[in-house]
Amino acid sequence: MPRRWSHVQAVGAKAERICRMLPSSDGSALVVAAWLHDVGYSPTLVSTGFHSLDGARWLRDHGFDNRVTALVAYHSCARLEAVERNLDATLTDEFPREDSPTADALCYCDMTTGPDGQDFEAADRLAEIRSRYGPDHLVTRFITKAEPEILAAVRRTKQRISSLQPM
Repeated sequence: MPRRWSHVQAVGAKAERICRMLPSSDGSALVVAAWLHDVGYSPTLVSTGFHSLDGARWLRDHGFDNRVTALVAYHSCARLEAVERNLDATLTDEFPREDSPTADALCYCDMTTGPDGQDFEAADRLAEIRSRYGPDHLVTRFITKAEPEILAAVRRTKQRISSLQPM
């Protein structure tokens, strides 16, 4: 999965660059979750076909930090994809959802990074996802519903980042 690995490496590197905007324990959780956010795509881990849930379950079963596991479970508005897959009750029963600057930052890192690791504006990334999956795909339906929340999380994170820049 070289293309996925390029994406993950760039998301992880972006998280490493911006983690200073968070308290140290939050920054550490962001970095670890960014590096692991797509682990559920690994063919050896697929159980439900919902990469966020499959990855979080694998992380939990292998003793990873509960917070990191939950961040992976819900990254980039995955709860809305869970609804499309009829797995929302399963997701919420198994993992707590965090609404925080750290969760926003993970969404920012993922949704401003393209499939080959290139930087994207979030709107362009969403268009790329829709184009890759096609108009009738479940992921396209989910990403369209999630777009306002994703763009809001990216906007909040950009504001936090800019507040750290020297004037």
